[in-house]
Amino acid sequence: MSQYERTTPRPRRRRRRKRINYSFFIFWGCVLLLILGLVAAIVSCSGDDTPDTDSSQSILGADNQITDSTDSTDNTTDPTTEPTEPPVELVSTATVTATGDMLMHLPCIEPAKVSGDNYNFEHYFTYLKDYVQKADYAVANLETTLCGLDNGYEYHGYPNFNCPDGIVPSLQNVGFDMLLTANNHCYDTRTKGYHRTQQVLKDYGMDYTGTIANADDPNYLVVDVNGIKLGMICYTYEDSADPDTVAPNGISMSNSDEVLINSFYNEDLDSFYSRIQGQIQEMESAGAEAIILYIHWGVEYQTKQNSTQSTIAQKMCDLGVDVIVGGHPHVIQPMELLTSTTDETHKTICLYSTGNALSNQRRDLMNLNTGHTEDGILFTFSFAKYSDGTVRVEEADLLPTWVHKHISNSTGKTVYDVYPLDDQIDDWKTQLNLNDNGLKSVQASYERTMDIVGEGLEQVQAYLEELPSITDDE
Repeated sequence: MSQYERTTPRPRRRRRRKRINYSFFIFWGCVLLLILGLVAAIVSCSGDDTPDTDSSQSILGADNQITDSTDSTDNTTDPTTEPTEPPVELVSTATVTATGDMLMHLPCIEPAKVSGDNYNFEHYFTYLKDYVQKADYAVANLETTLCGLDNGYEYHGYPNFNCPDGIVPSLQNVGFDMLLTANNHCYDTRTKGYHRTQQVLKDYGMDYTGTIANADDPNYLVVDVNGIKLGMICYTYEDSADPDTVAPNGISMSNSDEVLINSFYNEDLDSFYSRIQGQIQEMESAGAEAIILYIHWGVEYQTKQNSTQSTIAQKMCDLGVDVIVGGHPHVIQPMELLTSTTDETHKTICLYSTGNALSNQRRDLMNLNTGHTEDGILFTFSFAKYSDGTVRVEEADLLPTWVHKHISNSTGKTVYDVYPLDDQIDDWKTQLNLNDNGLKSVQASYERTMDIVGEGLEQVQAYLEELPSITDDE
């Protein structure tokens, strides 16, 4: 007798008829049901993490079109997650090169004559051409007028300059994109030369700034250089004892012309500041992302800026100008890094004078018998633009130049060569085709220039190297 039979009362039954024991089956049936219930519970719990495959099946909608039964409004993004900002990236760079005065003396004009009224000055810049063309945008000061020969003027140098039109395509072929027209010699051939100069530049498609033809024209340029919009403006001092008369080189402009030039009077700088501030705002409204001022100022043959230059430079920094390129003294003057007095985060790079790019101001012809009038500079600075809208100067450098006047071995004529004094060139004598005396001259010129600008250049470059990174990958 089993255990279950012992503990369970025996039922009454008929004799000799064996009764089937159902207790055994009932017990194990209950056990089996319990096990199946546990398995079902486990499967049900694990199925909570698995999408119901049936819920994503296509079904017929009310319009008998197949529709997706999955809730299209379901958003699986965690609502507590902050949206990520796109990384800041460098978008573009723009390199600008500026050089000094193209002071077109008659001895510089005559050797460029090809025939008749055809003049070509391009070979003066043979050694400089590659450096100019490396820039995205190159600028020089046109210190002459282009009056032609049909207006009662001959080609002439100092004191009233008039140069053949050939200077424009020559500089264009070298790689210059813009010429500055506001200087103390821009009115040397009066109204005819003043307006014809601008027309010649337009005819050749050369950008210019500083003077305008019509009073309604903006007297500045906003130039798109590699996607960076640069506001460029040029000013000259007024060479006049009368504050009410604009008189470049002592020649009083007509009432109709004097409103067509950007000029300032040293004794009334507040008027200058007010005018240029308005022009800066106009440039910015036109999309300018950085401002460059080209300015004709200072005292001739002084190798250091005067107090008026320093005062103007600081005010321009306060007004938000990014780079100042000076000219007129015909010698190089120092470079300086300025800090705004209204926004200490804003800096301005100022080169007070770029010297002479081309001239006949030779050591033996000058009272200033030092050679400084033979020296020039290619001033190069680069802007960077980022995806967050930031535009800033990130590189600046100076390449000293020297004007070599000599007799050509092939033609026997006097020629001018503008030499780049690149300290990366190991052998200037060979590369520039110099004799021993020529080598001594370029070495002396390089030393003169670096003595003046070296300290300021180091200051500027140290500042630029320490600028904090804007991109996220550095």
